[in-house]
Amino acid sequence: MRKINLMNEASRNAEVVIESVRKPPGITTGLPGGKKVAFKRYVAATEGGLHAKLAALHGDGLAKALIAGDPEIDRELVGREVGETQTVFLSGGGEVLHASPSLVEVIFGTDGKERERKPAESVAANTNEESPVRFTKLRLKRGELVTKFAVVRTIQIKHTSGLSYDFLYAMAKELADKDEVARLGAGPKGRDPLIFQENGARYQAFLEGRIDGPRYKLLLHLSNLELRTLAAAAS
Repeated sequence: MRKINLMNEASRNAEVVIESVRKPPGITTGLPGGKKVAFKRYVAATEGGLHAKLAALHGDGLAKALIAGDPEIDRELVGREVGETQTVFLSGGGEVLHASPSLVEVIFGTDGKERERKPAESVAANTNEESPVRFTKLRLKRGELVTKFAVVRTIQIKHTSGLSYDFLYAMAKELADKDEVARLGAGPKGRDPLIFQENGARYQAFLEGRIDGPRYKLLLHLSNLELRTLAAAAS
């Protein structure tokens, strides 16, 4: 489990753990007799069977070659089961890169034309630093959250000791009693979006609390898309 440095509204902070919320299992498919369905991938084509390669090889005679035979099918490879795969970077010419490419940040204007091109800066994670993730002044009713932001991921915050239990339980109870979610921010002033890994996505974060007797649940809803009506977007 990963850790996060969290500060409450009283400026008390603690290092707690986070983990992804598991989705409930969906509908399972199967066959008569209780047999499960297995999904597998197979090789559909090889590089030599792609149109560009075939056109370069046969030229104007490609159509006749396709009718006369099956030059696009590699009988040794097509139809084989695909196992584990790895990401491979390719150059613009389709050649394999044996070292990670240098990332470039391209900025476009509102007219769609390129304005600036510069080396991409490395952005560090900011959820477990000396400056903790903290509450901001923004509060929303729980029902408002889903109408104003698209939640793309939810993680759960958990305690690691009795003291951190009291710390998180009080936080969850206050939010649950008020039926609110609190927006969290990172950085020295708590104004920055949350970044959980180096060069990772930037998220707006909203903390929700749930209480059931002595049990609590703190859910951190993450969003990178704000929902607006057409009238609000125009203004």
